[in-house]
Amino acid sequence: MKSYITRYCSLLFIVLMWNVADAEIPGFDPANAPADNGLALATEASRRGEGFKDSQSAMTMTLFDGRGNQLVRNMRSKTLEMNNDGDRTLLFFENPADVRGTAFLTHSHDDGDDDQWLYLPALKRVKRIASGNRSGAFMSSEFSYEDLGNDEVGKYTYRYIGETLLNDIACYQLERTPKTTSGYTRHIVWLDIAELRAQRVDYYDRGNRLLKTLTTHDFQQYLDQYWRPSMMRMVNHQNGRSTQLQWRDYRFGVGLALRDFDRNAMRDIR
Repeated sequence: MKSYITRYCSLLFIVLMWNVADAEIPGFDPANAPADNGLALATEASRRGEGFKDSQSAMTMTLFDGRGNQLVRNMRSKTLEMNNDGDRTLLFFENPADVRGTAFLTHSHDDGDDDQWLYLPALKRVKRIASGNRSGAFMSSEFSYEDLGNDEVGKYTYRYIGETLLNDIACYQLERTPKTTSGYTRHIVWLDIAELRAQRVDYYDRGNRLLKTLTTHDFQQYLDQYWRPSMMRMVNHQNGRSTQLQWRDYRFGVGLALRDFDRNAMRDIR
């Protein structure tokens, strides 16, 4: 059992950390309205991730059905940063054979619904994902099409909840509510105070019941600035299933261009 002095010192360190971090966040002040502070946190978290231009990585997706069965798929991801709009992301499957060549393209937007397309090689056609269908499961995983979009600040309204500990990590906690078409009523987000990285997100369904929880693990820093998790896990509390994404081989500034994120390019991925 920790001594009283140890517990007191730990609490004092966390309080001091909060005070220093707060001073570095423009527009954040305990005296402000919760909506203003929530927006300030989201804006600063987004700003710290800007400027990477483009990136690509490899990913392993593992589906767990809750009965001990697993299904493993390997993918690659490309992202292009946009200056006046949301980022563009392309995911494509490399194996197993039944999903090889399947591609998923997202054009995120600062406000309004994202544009999303799915290419199915068996049908040899690109299918647009309608806004009303974005809550559907992506390739039988616990990630929806909506979850795989980019969390642009303008897509939500915010409410700052307070400071808390999550697995001994000092965090800001805030609520964000989608302004665009969504399968969720709200999200509860834990941002670590040290770097404003999303450590956990709880998703509530249209009946305002807890549906899923996303957790992120083993963050790595690239180019001395950009943090990326090595693992993400989405747990569905209502059906007992989960999906894990393991990321590796991050590369930045690889020279991607708009043509690499065109709908026609989805057919020609190698």
